Amino acid sequence: MLDYEKEADGYDASRGGEPRAEAAARAVLGLIPDRPGRLLDIACGTGIVTRLLAAARPALRVTGADLSPRMARTAAARLPGAILLADSRRLPFADGTFDAVTSVWLLHLMDGPADVRAIVGECARVLRPGGVYVTTVDKAAAHDVGSDIDAVLAPRPRRAAQDAAGTVTAHAAAHGLRPAGRASFPGLGQGRSPRATIADLRRGWFTMLPPGERRTEDFAERLARLPDQDRRRPDPRFGVRSFVMPGQPAPQV
Repeated sequence: MLDYEKEADGYDASRGGEPRAEAAARAVLGLIPDRPGRLLDIACGTGIVTRLLAAARPALRVTGADLSPRMARTAAARLPGAILLADSRRLPFADGTFDAVTSVWLLHLMDGPADVRAIVGECARVLRPGGVYVTTVDKAAAHDVGSDIDAVLAPRPRRAAQDAAGTVTAHAAAHGLRPAGRASFPGLGQGRSPRATIADLRRGWFTMLPPGERRTEDFAERLARLPDQDRRRPDPRFGVRSFVMPGQPAPQV
């Protein structure tokens, strides 16, 4: 996994910046009922999406949480007083605290199913009846857009996708959550170029290809032979799923 303490300063720029954040926020908000309440954005990172959620729904009290102190500090500058340090597998909130919980680009980072189960379980625990959990799914698969870069990388070793939609749905069901909706959004500015993909390989973004290993360099050399080294191939399209906690929402007082 990347060191998010080191990644914080350049994180947004390297991942599509405001355009991608706005697209993500629109997709997420489309799956959350427009009513007063409380929303928790776990693994909020720099708060670039969290801030947009709060701005779009002023009737929602939005809280962001992240495990990385540096990411949380960046988010706190965007949403003062609304960000805290927390592990998504052990949320520091009472049962039934929130009307919505969101996790954007989190589950794919987990090492195994136990962590994903724990996160989904915690999200379910802190939801009120009628509350909604919204999460991105199938992130790695979304990056395969059928380009020449994907053809070169096809034989690479891959981790099991912990955020596969079917897997996440099964975890949600185990914690009493029912499927409620789905959406998608473009990963604006995330289309790969050969040269940028080589750089990503050499900095360890492909977790099963450690920097400096011979096989990593083999892929880099094959990518270097592709044409149009700086031309970005098509942007990925990311999937989003929502799940509801059965029951009627309590009236707001």
